Amino acid sequence: MSESTDKKPGRLAAVRDGYKAIKSLDPAVTWWMIGAFLLTVLVITGIGFALGHWIYALIVSIPAGLLAATFILNRRGNKAMYDNLEGRPGAVGAALQGMGKRGWYASPEPVAMDAQRGTKPTDLSGAAMVYRALGRPGIVLLAEGPRSRAEALLKAEAKKVARVTPGVPLQSFYVGDDEAAGDLSLRKVSNKLTRMKPVLTKEETAVVNKRLRSLGGMRPPIPAGVDPTRVRVDRKAMRGK
Repeated sequence: MSESTDKKPGRLAAVRDGYKAIKSLDPAVTWWMIGAFLLTVLVITGIGFALGHWIYALIVSIPAGLLAATFILNRRGNKAMYDNLEGRPGAVGAALQGMGKRGWYASPEPVAMDAQRGTKPTDLSGAAMVYRALGRPGIVLLAEGPRSRAEALLKAEAKKVARVTPGVPLQSFYVGDDEAAGDLSLRKVSNKLTRMKPVLTKEETAVVNKRLRSLGGMRPPIPAGVDPTRVRVDRKAMRGK
Protein backbone atom coordinates (compact mmCIF):
# COMPACT_ATOMS: atom_id res chain seq x y z
CA MET A 1 0.00 0.00 0.00
CA SER A 2 2.77 2.40 0.90
CA GLU A 3 4.55 1.47 -2.33
CA SER A 4 1.58 2.48 -4.52
CA THR A 5 1.09 5.74 -2.65
CA ASP A 6 4.78 6.52 -3.13
CA LYS A 7 4.58 5.93 -6.88
CA LYS A 8 1.47 8.03 -7.59
CA PRO A 9 2.86 11.41 -6.48
CA GLY A 10 5.99 10.70 -8.51
CA ARG A 11 4.02 9.99 -11.66
CA LEU A 12 1.77 13.00 -11.17
CA ALA A 13 4.81 15.19 -10.61
CA ALA A 14 6.43 13.84 -13.78
CA VAL A 15 3.29 14.56 -15.80
CA ARG A 16 3.02 18.04 -14.29
CA ASP A 17 6.67 18.84 -15.01
CA GLY A 18 6.37 17.47 -18.52
CA TYR A 19 3.27 19.57 -19.15
CA LYS A 20 5.03 22.74 -17.93
CA ALA A 21 8.04 22.04 -20.13
CA ILE A 22 5.89 21.45 -23.20
CA LYS A 23 3.71 24.48 -22.51
CA SER A 24 6.81 26.68 -22.41
CA LEU A 25 7.52 25.59 -26.00
CA ASP A 26 3.91 25.30 -27.19
CA PRO A 27 1.55 27.66 -25.29
CA ALA A 28 -1.45 26.37 -27.27
CA VAL A 29 -1.07 22.82 -25.98
CA THR A 30 -3.61 23.40 -23.18
CA TRP A 31 -6.39 24.26 -25.62
CA TRP A 32 -5.52 21.29 -27.81
CA MET A 33 -5.74 18.99 -24.78
CA ILE A 34 -9.08 20.47 -23.67
CA GLY A 35 -10.43 20.13 -27.20
CA ALA A 36 -9.34 16.49 -27.44
CA PHE A 37 -10.91 15.72 -24.05
CA LEU A 38 -14.24 17.38 -24.83
CA LEU A 39 -14.46 15.92 -28.33
CA THR A 40 -13.84 12.41 -27.02
CA VAL A 41 -16.42 12.80 -24.26
CA LEU A 42 -19.02 14.20 -26.67
CA VAL A 43 -18.51 11.48 -29.26
CA ILE A 44 -18.67 8.57 -26.81
CA THR A 45 -21.56 10.05 -24.87
CA GLY A 46 -23.41 10.75 -28.11
CA ILE A 47 -23.01 7.13 -29.17
CA GLY A 48 -24.23 6.01 -25.76
CA PHE A 49 -27.24 8.34 -25.99
CA ALA A 50 -28.16 6.87 -29.37
CA LEU A 51 -27.97 3.38 -27.88
CA GLY A 52 -29.94 4.35 -24.78
CA HIS A 53 -26.99 4.05 -22.34
CA TRP A 54 -25.69 7.60 -22.12
CA ILE A 55 -24.84 7.46 -18.40
CA TYR A 56 -22.63 4.42 -18.86
CA ALA A 57 -21.09 6.03 -21.95
CA LEU A 58 -20.38 9.23 -20.01
CA ILE A 59 -18.55 7.28 -17.32
CA VAL A 60 -16.47 5.50 -19.95
CA SER A 61 -15.81 8.71 -21.90
CA ILE A 62 -14.02 10.50 -19.05
CA PRO A 63 -10.96 8.20 -18.83
CA ALA A 64 -11.00 7.95 -22.65
CA GLY A 65 -10.95 11.75 -22.82
CA LEU A 66 -8.01 11.91 -20.43
CA LEU A 67 -6.17 9.38 -22.58
CA ALA A 68 -6.85 11.47 -25.68
CA ALA A 69 -5.57 14.60 -23.91
CA THR A 70 -2.40 12.76 -22.88
CA PHE A 71 -1.90 11.58 -26.46
CA ILE A 72 -2.18 15.16 -27.71
CA LEU A 73 0.28 16.29 -25.02
CA ASN A 74 2.85 13.75 -26.22
CA ARG A 75 2.34 14.53 -29.91
CA ARG A 76 2.47 18.29 -29.46
CA GLY A 77 5.41 17.89 -27.10
CA ASN A 78 7.43 15.92 -29.64
CA LYS A 79 6.65 18.43 -32.36
CA ALA A 80 7.58 21.37 -30.14
CA MET A 81 10.82 19.68 -29.09
CA TYR A 82 11.96 19.05 -32.67
CA ASP A 83 10.88 22.53 -33.76
CA ASN A 84 13.05 23.89 -30.97
CA LEU A 85 16.01 21.64 -31.84
CA GLU A 86 16.13 22.02 -35.62
CA GLY A 87 19.05 24.12 -36.77
CA ARG A 88 20.76 24.09 -33.39
CA PRO A 89 24.20 22.56 -32.81
CA GLY A 90 23.89 19.23 -31.00
CA ALA A 91 20.36 18.53 -32.26
CA VAL A 92 21.24 14.99 -33.34
CA GLY A 93 22.70 14.21 -29.92
CA ALA A 94 19.48 15.38 -28.30
CA ALA A 95 17.47 13.19 -30.68
CA LEU A 96 19.55 10.16 -29.64
CA GLN A 97 18.76 10.61 -25.96
CA GLY A 98 16.59 7.81 -24.67
CA MET A 99 17.74 5.30 -27.31
CA GLY A 100 19.46 3.32 -24.55
CA LYS A 101 16.01 2.22 -23.36
CA ARG A 102 15.42 0.75 -26.82
CA GLY A 103 18.52 -1.41 -26.82
CA TRP A 104 20.96 1.02 -28.46
CA TYR A 105 24.35 2.24 -27.34
CA ALA A 106 24.11 5.93 -28.19
CA SER A 107 25.67 9.03 -26.69
CA PRO A 108 24.38 12.61 -26.97
CA GLU A 109 28.02 13.69 -27.38
CA PRO A 110 29.70 13.70 -30.81
CA VAL A 111 32.47 11.21 -31.58
CA ALA A 112 34.04 13.53 -34.17
CA MET A 113 33.93 17.26 -34.78
CA ASP A 114 35.26 19.80 -37.25
CA ALA A 115 34.86 23.33 -35.91
CA GLN A 116 35.27 26.50 -37.88
CA ARG A 117 38.69 28.08 -37.80
CA GLY A 118 39.20 30.76 -35.21
CA THR A 119 36.39 29.59 -32.94
CA LYS A 120 36.79 28.48 -29.36
CA PRO A 121 36.76 24.72 -28.72
CA THR A 122 33.51 25.06 -26.79
CA ASP A 123 31.82 27.06 -29.57
CA LEU A 124 29.69 24.59 -31.54
CA SER A 125 28.11 27.13 -33.89
CA GLY A 126 28.98 26.27 -37.48
CA ALA A 127 30.65 23.01 -36.46
CA ALA A 128 30.32 19.74 -38.33
CA MET A 129 29.73 16.83 -35.96
CA VAL A 130 29.31 13.07 -36.20
CA TYR A 131 27.39 10.96 -33.69
CA ARG A 132 27.49 7.20 -33.35
CA ALA A 133 24.79 4.70 -32.40
CA LEU A 134 25.13 0.95 -32.06
CA GLY A 135 22.35 -1.58 -31.85
CA ARG A 136 21.45 -5.02 -33.08
CA PRO A 137 20.96 -3.64 -36.64
CA GLY A 138 24.62 -2.57 -36.61
CA ILE A 139 26.47 0.74 -36.44
CA VAL A 140 24.85 4.00 -37.49
CA LEU A 141 26.78 7.24 -37.99
CA LEU A 142 24.85 10.50 -38.09
CA ALA A 143 26.33 13.82 -39.20
CA GLU A 144 25.08 17.36 -38.77
CA GLY A 145 26.40 20.79 -39.64
CA PRO A 146 27.66 22.38 -42.90
CA ARG A 147 27.14 19.69 -45.53
CA SER A 148 30.56 19.60 -47.21
CA ARG A 149 32.53 19.38 -43.97
CA ALA A 150 29.96 17.10 -42.30
CA GLU A 151 30.00 14.60 -45.16
CA ALA A 152 33.81 14.57 -45.28
CA LEU A 153 33.92 14.01 -41.52
CA LEU A 154 31.30 11.28 -41.87
CA LYS A 155 33.38 9.39 -44.46
CA ALA A 156 36.52 9.66 -42.33
CA GLU A 157 34.71 8.35 -39.25
CA ALA A 158 33.16 5.51 -41.25
CA LYS A 159 36.61 4.36 -42.39
CA LYS A 160 37.91 4.49 -38.83
CA VAL A 161 34.96 2.51 -37.49
CA ALA A 162 35.16 -0.09 -40.27
CA ARG A 163 38.81 -0.82 -39.43
CA VAL A 164 37.98 -1.99 -35.90
CA THR A 165 34.62 -3.62 -36.66
CA PRO A 166 35.06 -5.59 -39.93
CA GLY A 167 31.98 -7.44 -41.06
CA VAL A 168 29.59 -5.36 -38.96
CA PRO A 169 26.78 -3.56 -40.86
CA LEU A 170 27.53 0.17 -41.02
CA GLN A 171 25.20 2.89 -42.25
CA SER A 172 25.84 6.62 -42.49
CA PHE A 173 23.35 9.47 -42.71
CA TYR A 174 23.50 13.22 -43.05
CA VAL A 175 20.77 14.75 -40.90
CA GLY A 176 19.15 17.70 -42.62
CA ASP A 177 15.92 19.05 -44.05
CA ASP A 178 16.45 18.19 -47.74
CA GLU A 179 14.97 14.71 -47.93
CA ALA A 180 14.99 14.88 -51.74
CA ALA A 181 18.80 14.94 -51.53
CA GLY A 182 18.81 11.91 -49.27
CA ASP A 183 18.93 13.73 -45.94
CA LEU A 184 17.52 12.04 -42.86
CA SER A 185 15.09 14.35 -41.11
CA LEU A 186 15.86 15.07 -37.46
CA ARG A 187 12.29 14.07 -36.60
CA LYS A 188 12.82 10.64 -38.14
CA VAL A 189 16.13 9.74 -36.49
CA SER A 190 14.59 7.78 -33.62
CA ASN A 191 12.05 5.96 -35.82
CA LYS A 192 14.72 5.16 -38.41
CA LEU A 193 16.91 3.42 -35.86
CA THR A 194 14.13 1.52 -34.10
CA ARG A 195 12.70 0.20 -37.38
CA MET A 196 15.95 -1.26 -38.65
CA LYS A 197 16.05 -5.04 -38.88
CA PRO A 198 18.23 -6.73 -36.21
CA VAL A 199 21.31 -8.54 -37.55
CA LEU A 200 23.54 -8.94 -34.50
CA THR A 201 22.79 -10.85 -31.34
CA LYS A 202 22.90 -9.04 -28.00
CA GLU A 203 26.22 -10.73 -27.24
CA GLU A 204 27.71 -9.64 -30.57
CA THR A 205 26.46 -6.10 -30.03
CA ALA A 206 28.27 -6.01 -26.68
CA VAL A 207 31.49 -7.20 -28.36
CA VAL A 208 31.20 -4.51 -31.03
CA ASN A 209 30.57 -1.89 -28.36
CA LYS A 210 33.85 -2.79 -26.66
CA ARG A 211 35.63 -2.42 -30.00
CA LEU A 212 34.08 0.99 -30.57
CA ARG A 213 34.95 2.16 -27.09
CA SER A 214 38.59 1.55 -27.94
CA LEU A 215 38.29 4.33 -30.51
CA GLY A 216 37.45 6.80 -27.76
CA GLY A 217 35.55 9.97 -28.55
CA MET A 218 35.77 13.69 -28.19
CA ARG A 219 37.98 14.93 -25.40
CA PRO A 220 37.52 18.04 -23.27
CA PRO A 221 37.12 20.94 -23.84
CA ILE A 222 34.59 19.67 -26.40
CA PRO A 223 31.30 18.95 -24.61
CA ALA A 224 31.01 15.75 -23.88
CA GLY A 225 25.93 2.40 -46.29
CA VAL A 226 25.33 -1.34 -46.07
CA ASP A 227 21.89 -2.91 -46.02
CA PRO A 228 21.75 -4.88 -42.74
CA THR A 229 19.02 -7.16 -44.11
CA ARG A 230 21.36 -8.60 -46.74
CA VAL A 231 24.68 -8.79 -44.97
CA ARG A 232 25.90 -11.75 -43.01
CA VAL A 233 28.10 -10.88 -40.06
CA ASP A 234 31.68 -12.10 -40.23
CA ARG A 235 31.83 -13.44 -36.67
CA LYS A 236 35.47 -14.53 -36.96
CA ALA A 237 36.45 -11.00 -37.92
CA MET A 238 34.48 -9.65 -34.97
CA ARG A 239 36.42 -11.88 -32.60
CA GLY A 240 39.68 -10.83 -34.18
CA LYS A 241 40.49 -14.35 -35.44
